[in-house]
Amino acid sequence: MNRSILALIILIATSYTYSAHAQIVKTPNDNFNSDSLRRSFDREAFFSLYKDNYFSAGTAIGSKPSAINSDVKFQVSIAQRLTKSTLPFNTYLFIFFNQKVFWNVFENSMPVHDFVFNPGIGISKLLIAKNRVVGKASLLFEHESNGKDSYNSRSWNRISLCGSIYISPQFMIHAKYWIPIVDGQHNKDILRYAGIFQNGIQVLSRDKRYGMAVTLVKRQGWNLSFNTIIEFNYRLHKQDNQYIFLQYYNGYGENLIDYNKFHSRIRAGFIIKPKWFSEY
Repeated sequence: MNRSILALIILIATSYTYSAHAQIVKTPNDNFNSDSLRRSFDREAFFSLYKDNYFSAGTAIGSKPSAINSDVKFQVSIAQRLTKSTLPFNTYLFIFFNQKVFWNVFENSMPVHDFVFNPGIGISKLLIAKNRVVGKASLLFEHESNGKDSYNSRSWNRISLCGSIYISPQFMIHAKYWIPIVDGQHNKDILRYAGIFQNGIQVLSRDKRYGMAVTLVKRQGWNLSFNTIIEFNYRLHKQDNQYIFLQYYNGYGENLIDYNKFHSRIRAGFIIKPKWFSEY
């Protein structure tokens, strides 16, 4: 793979940084009522970031780093709101697209190991308490596949109910539960590895410069088997949504091509977070 692709990705990331920074608005104060908060939300750009956008590199844990067990992982995630919060129960409709890439840049010819495409449509509602936005709940229909054919093809669909709630300005909990529709011929057992639901927490320092997040994805079965994702991040500037971060992944299902293989990896990189809520 041509090395100019790396320069292109950096350029794209820079463009997203500018776009995400431009859409940051001031946090509403206590004098705002719930209708004012919704109007503030409705005035924001309809096009936005959805999940975290990041670029990272790392290697396997427990073995000597090599070109085989080291890689680059990056994600681009965007959403387009189709309506304002004027649907029943003050909900809004949106579409989203996530693409996660696992790139073996340290091998000869720099092959891409796997693409994970995750488009979908959803309906969301802001959760407001004491004149502040404290959370969000969503109902999603999402597809996930790797765009390959024949034996390497992997795909499934989910109807997901998810939500995030701030218990305090420094502590958030999130959860996601799904009804799977497995249509891929070569990944019928994907729930044993990619899981059946997930829960997690996010903790911020008082100045919101430092953050930590833990996500546990429960694999199918009655035993306590989880895929574990732990992240630490540091905000580069107080008013921006750009961070440097460290991510640890332990378990199965990190990508689709080898969803049933165990991975324990640590990666570091640069991340851009959405203004309102990061989706998990």
